[in-house]
Amino acid sequence: MNSTESMKKNDIFKFVYRNGKSFANKYLIMYVMKNETEKNRLGISVSKKVGNSVVRHRVTRLIRESYRLKEDMFNSGLDIIVVARAGAKEKAFSEIESAFLHLSKLHKILKETMYI
Repeated sequence: MNSTESMKKNDIFKFVYRNGKSFANKYLIMYVMKNETEKNRLGISVSKKVGNSVVRHRVTRLIRESYRLKEDMFNSGLDIIVVARAGAKEKAFSEIESAFLHLSKLHKILKETMYI
């Protein structure tokens, strides 16, 4: 099982924003970049445009849970930042999870056996 850390430092976020590759869909934007470790680092950003603190924390929890449930499907050694768009505000878990997996496939960060 992969080990994942939470990304908290603003400098790391800025570095991934500048140097990582990004894809977006209706609800989420995902930035991905290789890091120098065997662990994945997950960062989640939900701005005030999405809603008040209750809504922002709910969206954050949905994104984190989407990753946690599929964590063993991901390659290791990645910095992943997920930015929630305003459209994610009212969405159910299944829609957020689907958007998250869609972006993961676009980035090709899922293990090869998972595509079959």
